[in-house]
Amino acid sequence: MSQSEDKKAVTLTSFKLVIFAIAMFAFCMWVLPPLYTLFCEVTGLNGKTKGQYQVTEVQVDTSRLVKVQFVATKNENMPWAFAPAERILEVHPGQAVTTHFVASNPTENIMVGQAVPSMVPHNATDFFHKTECFCFNQQALAAGETAELGLQFIVDQEIPKGVNTIILSYTLFDVTENSKDIVEQKRQELTTATQAAAELITNNIKL
Repeated sequence: MSQSEDKKAVTLTSFKLVIFAIAMFAFCMWVLPPLYTLFCEVTGLNGKTKGQYQVTEVQVDTSRLVKVQFVATKNENMPWAFAPAERILEVHPGQAVTTHFVASNPTENIMVGQAVPSMVPHNATDFFHKTECFCFNQQALAAGETAELGLQFIVDQEIPKGVNTIILSYTLFDVTENSKDIVEQKRQELTTATQAAAELITNNIKL
């Protein structure tokens, strides 16, 4: 093989490697996450919890208590303070329960966070129903703002008898870079609130 042919072969191989790398990147970014979500929903592995639950009338099983422990963690790049208001609750199956987590943004900028839930034991995921959860939406906090993030849930009456403790964990991620519309909406809300406060002060002075 001539030197020219060698160069062409090397160039072709390099081009194929670049195309392969791009294809793998696209697969990891756009194909794997939906597949992972579907896999977890079907199998319940990794403790991935289900979405919003529609409330139906149920009887509360007062003969039994299930302990629910709440854990808050953060991605290494998330500077917020994040913690459950109550670390442990004992609930009756069928009982509608309301609690919340607390998040604070110590930075000087508007930031957006997304909480991702997981649960152990894995066989409890089908029996833990979230009727309202801050994890359903992204959370925008202004600089220095602290917010209570609500959570409402019901432990199903059909939960296996061997499950006496459930650990519900939320990991908080910084998604500000990919949430520019939410950041702008928050900025407009702050501007409107500031203008309203200034007008109220001006009106009080005139009175």
